Amino acid sequence: MGGTPASGAESGAPGVNQPAGFEGGRLLVVAFEGWNDAGEAATGAAKLLAERLGLVEIAAVDPELYFDYQFTRPTVVVGDDGVRRLEWPGAAILGPGGTPTSDDEERVTGPGAATLHVLIGAEPARTWKGFAAELVDAALTADIEGIVLLGAMLADAPHTRPLSVFASSENREVREALGVDRSSYEGPVGILSVIADQAERVGIPTVSLWASVPHYVHNAPSPKAVLALLGKLEELTGLSIPRGNLETEAKAWEAGVDALAADDEDMAGYITQLEQARDAVDAPEASGEAIAQEFERYLRRRGEGPEGRADGREGPRDEPWRPRDGA
Repeated sequence: MGGTPASGAESGAPGVNQPAGFEGGRLLVVAFEGWNDAGEAATGAAKLLAERLGLVEIAAVDPELYFDYQFTRPTVVVGDDGVRRLEWPGAAILGPGGTPTSDDEERVTGPGAATLHVLIGAEPARTWKGFAAELVDAALTADIEGIVLLGAMLADAPHTRPLSVFASSENREVREALGVDRSSYEGPVGILSVIADQAERVGIPTVSLWASVPHYVHNAPSPKAVLALLGKLEELTGLSIPRGNLETEAKAWEAGVDALAADDEDMAGYITQLEQARDAVDAPEASGEAIAQEFERYLRRRGEGPEGRADGREGPRDEPWRPRDGA
């Protein structure tokens, strides 16, 4: 999709879609499985929103156009009716139209809650420009006024401390209105960055939220990171998002990692080093610059940064945690 530069881009020219729309505006929250979703934190937060709001599918891509099924395979599931069926990878925008949760205490409330939309999908294997253009066009059709992109990265973060969330935007008006930073990262990107670029070009302002997930427990879902993303989303939008059982699950997750570390002296020592480094930072959360540096280390660890993979293959490594200095 083509289009003109965003009204809130670096020109600073006023436009129809103002960053103030992030509080009380018609928002689209975006999350993708895979590269952008360490600890399943981003999709976990998006799915919770969709369930609490009772959202229904209003637009979806044709998976045949964008996915390689040998890379992202369809899965067989058994429904509540006992029938086995195939679920295909894809991406869909969910919007109002269903039945919200019946428990008033579990409903998302606040400015813009009634018009909140959610985009959930798997990162495509090909035709990224067309994929992003199709979804952004659907967002325009739904009169979306702002997009919040959720991501999660593996980082040198101790599981015993609050997990940081780095907020950034390429839109100057958004940065000034929300007090967020502009990322200084240069290097490979995921589908979130492509969608953000397409959206800004057609006048929809965007902000990105990236949670840090401890890399030494990368194989397990991280409810603590989901909580961190939801908290930051509330801060920027004015929404009130009930947590349900998430806080209990986060405590259980942390206790589980504690138990693993108790049986592994090297792992426990490494976590202590991370705690000391974190505690040396004055603020309870690391600075934006520090999170950006973590992001770059994350890319290098996965073999997608400037250093590349040592084995010459493409794609991320999937290695277990190992202590530093060959310990």
